[in-house]
Amino acid sequence: MRLNELIYKDEAVTITNDSNPHISSVTFDSRDVAEDSLFVAIKGSVSDGHDYIKQAIENGATAVLCEKMPVGLADNNRNHPVTIIQTESSHKMLGLVSSRFYGNPSSKMKVVGITGTNGKTTTVTLLYNLFTSLGYICGLISTIENYVGTRRYPSTHTTPDPLSLNKLMFEMNKQGCEFCFMEVSSHALDQDRVCGIKFEGALFSNITHDHLDYHKDFLSYINAKKKLFDNLPSSSFALVNIDDRNGKTMVQNCNANTYTYSCLSHANFNCKVIESTLEGMLMKIGTHDVWAKFIGLHNAYNLLAVYSTAILLGGDQQEVLTALSALENVAGRLEYIKGANDITAVVDYAHTPDALSNVLRTLKEVSTDTQLVTVFGCGGNRDKSKRPEMARVSARYSDKIIVTSDNPRFEDPDEIIKEIKTGFENKELVKTLFITDRREAIKAALTMASPGAIVLVAGKGHETYQDVKGVKEHFDDKEEINNVFNLMS
Repeated sequence: MRLNELIYKDEAVTITNDSNPHISSVTFDSRDVAEDSLFVAIKGSVSDGHDYIKQAIENGATAVLCEKMPVGLADNNRNHPVTIIQTESSHKMLGLVSSRFYGNPSSKMKVVGITGTNGKTTTVTLLYNLFTSLGYICGLISTIENYVGTRRYPSTHTTPDPLSLNKLMFEMNKQGCEFCFMEVSSHALDQDRVCGIKFEGALFSNITHDHLDYHKDFLSYINAKKKLFDNLPSSSFALVNIDDRNGKTMVQNCNANTYTYSCLSHANFNCKVIESTLEGMLMKIGTHDVWAKFIGLHNAYNLLAVYSTAILLGGDQQEVLTALSALENVAGRLEYIKGANDITAVVDYAHTPDALSNVLRTLKEVSTDTQLVTVFGCGGNRDKSKRPEMARVSARYSDKIIVTSDNPRFEDPDEIIKEIKTGFENKELVKTLFITDRREAIKAALTMASPGAIVLVAGKGHETYQDVKGVKEHFDDKEEINNVFNLMS
């Protein structure tokens, strides 16, 4: 492609050596620069791409996109025959350039994005599974995994960087995908990773305490989520959970067609849980009774969001309801493992106070006379203010608690546990153990549990590692549970 096909004149503040060179690749990593590359200098939280412009040029870059003109290069184009474009936001331009480089792949299928604190992974995965079961070729972009049709790709971020995202969507185009369902994280929105993506629709699930280590305050977190809806075109739809007080905030000044869903009040799409057991729940969606293999009010919201989205995308109501009742749970989300002494172990990704509360409340409601043991921890180098709140939530519903390590990263796991401990009242400490080694914590929980008990192991869900001092050591909660059950049987 030519440079003027990737960056338009009115998007530039300054252009030097405007020769419209051929561009063979786009990158924001100077180490990946090859002959005729466009290098986009991005200022990140750890390093600044502007410091590597000279290296990028030495590696063969024929054009540079940046926010700050490099000293000594802009005025000497005879020695450095490189086109340098200064722009107001490299982050936004990287999104736009990435989309253009791959032929605007999001415009060739219906892309639906979901943002919110909890429920994103479950909702997009169920949408992918539902539409696939209806015979459509679909794409999925999620925290757990990415799919192009039936081909699986590993996931490294909830929402990939713009180049990876558009390359993935380009592959979806090649495979004939008609729909793409994707998680859109607050980090991605704040960093303009989805700039240039054309959304057919956007969903808002809820917003609770999380990621304040990055966003610093709750208002900034809300505003980051809101960006998804602020940028929707009038041809798209916005679907929001009206039972969350920030649902209306999300669609203020939104140009899209706005719809609401609710389990508690009047909305465009309504749902009510009629009966709930450990095997599933009977729901009334609109005027129709539907049995689903899920439990808990939070999953009723997820399923209602899936149903509502499917209808807004033109799905046949009866076909959608039939497919909905056949859906299976998502990996690491209320996954059950039956073991010795009739003990049921439950693995769930819940790692925020609200998510943990939802899961514990659900388990308590469907098994009122059953002992509930909870194993949880908090991640290192993340929002510290939620640590004591996690303790308070666990104490509210659990009969026994074990606090342990969960991805300590570069923090001391014992110090994290001490901060969690501050959330317990003295009387609650009687039913609480503190075991730093997660393997030993899981073993202790299962062996101390009464016959017929439920043991929730929360925080990691689908993850198969522990992140310790920059090294991801293999660790799978489900493997550990099965190992203990095998010893007990």
